[in-house]
Amino acid sequence: MIADFYGVLSLRNATLWVFLPSMLILACGAWVDQVRGTGAFCRAIKGGLVAGLIAAVAYDLFRLPFVFARPLGLDGFIPSLNLFKVFPRFGAMILNQPLEQPVYSVAAHAAGWAYHFANGATLGILYVACVGNPARRHWGWAVLLAAGLELGMLLTPYPAVFAIPVTPRFIGVTMAAHFVFGVTLGLWARRLFANSGAKSGQ
Repeated sequence: MIADFYGVLSLRNATLWVFLPSMLILACGAWVDQVRGTGAFCRAIKGGLVAGLIAAVAYDLFRLPFVFARPLGLDGFIPSLNLFKVFPRFGAMILNQPLEQPVYSVAAHAAGWAYHFANGATLGILYVACVGNPARRHWGWAVLLAAGLELGMLLTPYPAVFAIPVTPRFIGVTMAAHFVFGVTLGLWARRLFANSGAKSGQ
């Protein structure tokens, strides 16, 4: 997506010609390792992917009260923030549709949410690649990774492209959400790798 912002590579082309082929290569590598290797690489990919997906779910659950604060009458003490508005826009970018639309198609919503959860999964894999065996690493490294990536995104054209006001309130909520993502990722990765006895990265 960053490449799209700077006119280097559209999100559509990045998805079709970089992300999907990369995932296919990882899947094939994991399968070969499972069948003919030690299985450590396969466990690393599966563990990172599962932990990343669980963390993405926890991240969104944390944000739900802010998204629905106004409809539920909670905006008197919970900030009302339209944090999910970017997802159909992600989908529109992938489907080569206009970024701003009066009503987004089901396909745009589906593609955007799929992209969002794919980001969570790949961030989980990235975390495992960075720390090796999460069972032997503190979960704080996952928080550092998640928070660092979000801070980096805030310094790109991302907020301007999606018309997100970068207010102290928004920064506080989004950093708290990424803290939740990081804690969940770190703890689940540790649990999964401790249970599987994975020895990747050693």
